Amino acid sequence: MGPVLNGLMKLQSVENRLRAGKAKLARCRRNVVIQENQVRSLQNALEAKKEEIQLTKVQYDRLNLELKARDEEIARLRAALNSAKTNKEYAAVLTHLNTTKADNSKIESEILDLLKDIEADEAECKEIQNHVEEQKKQLEELRKESATMANKYQAEVDEIQVQWDEVARTIPPGPLEIFNRVAETYDGQAVVTVEQQEGRKGAYSCGGCFMGITAENVNLLMTKDDIIRCPNCTRIIVLGGSQTDTL
Repeated sequence: MGPVLNGLMKLQSVENRLRAGKAKLARCRRNVVIQENQVRSLQNALEAKKEEIQLTKVQYDRLNLELKARDEEIARLRAALNSAKTNKEYAAVLTHLNTTKADNSKIESEILDLLKDIEADEAECKEIQNHVEEQKKQLEELRKESATMANKYQAEVDEIQVQWDEVARTIPPGPLEIFNRVAETYDGQAVVTVEQQEGRKGAYSCGGCFMGITAENVNLLMTKDDIIRCPNCTRIIVLGGSQTDTL
């Protein structure tokens, strides 16, 4: 292979390291975002639980007011019972009194249930709050650790980028443009080697998509320093180091 294809192979090697470095940097920062989302999710759950408690308390207060009004009604009915002048009047007041007492008993049961719900929700609220505080501490530690690692990874990326630029300057603009375009399509993997199919002499395939490559294209790679692309995936194909002697 000539200087162009050799240059593209070197650039591919640096490109792989550059992409790997950027991926580590992105993961480092993404971990912080994930932790922030966890804290935010817990805070949302805490707020939702507080709203639920508030609504339960409103219902609790409403039933207490209703119960108070019914207790006053019972007091009035008892007075009416004592002042009843006829058996019919007495019986009617007594029926109303007993019905009101039964209704009160149901309301009192509902109030107790609501009180239990409030206590359980407040305990859960406290547990979520503790979890929030714990996650916040972890977030702060992660931010510090991530900042340190991000600086390290960024320095590595910057260093590799310098190497990439140096190799890129040795490649003509046309081939370099093709490399960049294909690299964007295939997540950095623009250059792949031709592979000889096992057990089949003169049969070759693309190292990227594994589809067949003609012997004519292989011969061109052996004799010319031109860019040849896989007809299937359009990656740039080159001969491997050992293949130049055996193909």
